[in-house]
Amino acid sequence: MLIDCHNHIGADMLFYLHGDFPYAQQLVDMVHTGGSLGITHWIVFPFVSYAAMDVTKFRRGEIGFEHGLETVPYAFENRRMLEECHSLFPAEGRKTLPFVMVDPMRHTDAQAAELVRLRKEHRFHGIKIQSTIIQADIKRLAHEGRVFLDLAREWDVPFIIHSSVIESDVWAQAHDILDLAEANPDIRFCAAHSCRFDKECLDRVNELPNAWFDNSAHCIHCEGAAADKPFVAPKVRRFDSDYTDPARVLADLAAAYPDKFMWGSDSPFYSYAAAISGKVEKLISTYEREVVALKASGPEVIQRIAATNTLRYLKLPDEGILH
Repeated sequence: MLIDCHNHIGADMLFYLHGDFPYAQQLVDMVHTGGSLGITHWIVFPFVSYAAMDVTKFRRGEIGFEHGLETVPYAFENRRMLEECHSLFPAEGRKTLPFVMVDPMRHTDAQAAELVRLRKEHRFHGIKIQSTIIQADIKRLAHEGRVFLDLAREWDVPFIIHSSVIESDVWAQAHDILDLAEANPDIRFCAAHSCRFDKECLDRVNELPNAWFDNSAHCIHCEGAAADKPFVAPKVRRFDSDYTDPARVLADLAAAYPDKFMWGSDSPFYSYAAAISGKVEKLISTYEREVVALKASGPEVIQRIAATNTLRYLKLPDEGILH
């Protein structure tokens, strides 16, 4: 069993209309591509922008929340993904562990009501938040978004939360996510993207009994670290490793944080391309490259970070769904 703990299913109209990449992934394509590389199961969730946002602003790369096609954030996207997994392609869907997406700041009571209805119809195993793109301060999860903490507690499901360390990203700071984990010790949290290799945050994950991290989009984050890009932790705070070698970094993280590291590809966001200030910026990897970095480690490490730790984090009530 090899579980990829971080994957998007569906489409992102913001990325598509603004001309950014990637902007879509089909369930069947993901399973066939990852399956050919030896992956057996996938945690999946929708893309990030949602139909209750003002799509007329997307071509300009702007964020708005009036005149949306829908009213409730992620109500359409969550249902659409779950129906794809459970009704349209049940054979492939049985290999997935769906998470629902939420906006921690807007119409949270209405979102929660939709999730309660949805859970009566479909299985899902956790809650995903990507607060940067939708410009929703993750700290609001303890305020307007507390209803999602209550649901996670009631259903005994975990969170995966996009993390950042660059100062300009005020919405998803890794230390804020870990503050939430510390304040809610009875709820499980995963900080995505290896906390951008911030050693202080990774050490804190290691100390908190209810916190994990995933290494989603690992190879392009290693490239960013090797080039001292601002989207990863600066050298003074960076986990020490050879970032020219993603397999070495993965092995070093697995050794330093043996019980807290979960492997994930971030498909299809293992690559990113966009025109920023008139210049095309590209960070390109492949699913195969992510898996090669994983499989460079020995069988014990592979099983631990791509199965054992993830199963413990999920705390599945019935692991029979994985067979």
